[in-house]
Amino acid sequence: MRAYELQPREGDPLTLVERPRPTLGPGEVRVRVRAVSLNYRDLNIAKGAKRRKAPLVPASDGAGEVIELGPGVTRVAVGDRVAAAFFPTWLDGELSDYHHANALGGTRDGMLAEEVVLPEAAWLKLPARLSFEEAATLPCAGVTAYHALFVAARVSPGDVVLVQGTGGVSIFGLQLAKAAGARVIVTSSSEAKRARAQELGADHVIDYKAVPAWGEAARSWTGGRGIDVVIEVGGPGTFDQSVAALRYGGTMSILGVLTGMRGEVNTYGVFHKALRIAGIYVGSVAMFEGFLRAVEASRLAPVIDRTFAFAEAREAYAYLASAAHFGKVVVRLD
Repeated sequence: MRAYELQPREGDPLTLVERPRPTLGPGEVRVRVRAVSLNYRDLNIAKGAKRRKAPLVPASDGAGEVIELGPGVTRVAVGDRVAAAFFPTWLDGELSDYHHANALGGTRDGMLAEEVVLPEAAWLKLPARLSFEEAATLPCAGVTAYHALFVAARVSPGDVVLVQGTGGVSIFGLQLAKAAGARVIVTSSSEAKRARAQELGADHVIDYKAVPAWGEAARSWTGGRGIDVVIEVGGPGTFDQSVAALRYGGTMSILGVLTGMRGEVNTYGVFHKALRIAGIYVGSVAMFEGFLRAVEASRLAPVIDRTFAFAEAREAYAYLASAAHFGKVVVRLD
């Protein structure tokens, strides 16, 4: 089969190769992958590929059709349309080192291949109305947004949610929060992206470059009460503004490191306002199942910025790195 590998070498590590088809054991399911979506995490993993000891198939997010079952499989059937869970071993409960060690496209081979074999519990059946391209956007960005809003927090009608930027998680956060009856603020330095966010239902937008103190601006928009939940994707460079935006007792769901992984932050604001800081690393299979129910109930339509052919995977990576996208970047397999 054809697959992409991140090879441990200098320069561009992404390489199209021929690999043996993965073996199929008891309780496992073979899926013909039809679409893969990319995440910011994939860029970071590619940057560190030269330090790896062995090649790795990248990308955590993919959808396809079941083509073969191992002995004892009962959850899915040949022909089912499915997507893989980001953490195929994290079924429910707490995250652990073991589940971390099984993250797709990070510590074990991922989805950017023609065929993938995983345990049956890792595959979730898809809503019939979604295309493979749309379904491929769900496992990381969609589940992360669901976790941030409805597991780490409890977003309710009338709440105010703030999402940073217009990448995959933020757009899913906007859509899910609106479906729950919340009002949503979106920050973006792009006038065109702010306009598109409003078309998707954003109640208020802020240009964070023109308004550096956007946290106070967001809080002011609420009449001084503050934001109920912030989806924090920036990290240390945006942390303090999120603290300023939040209401007393509000929740910061922190899941991104776009401005780095270390830096000075306002810890006084955290305890002074009795904030809850929740670290979000995608989610369990159970969370994915809850998210899929929400997708169907709300008739949510994933936002895809651009789709690339399998042979154009390098171009897809470069486009994601440019930060020109609004929503998700997808690679389609023939």
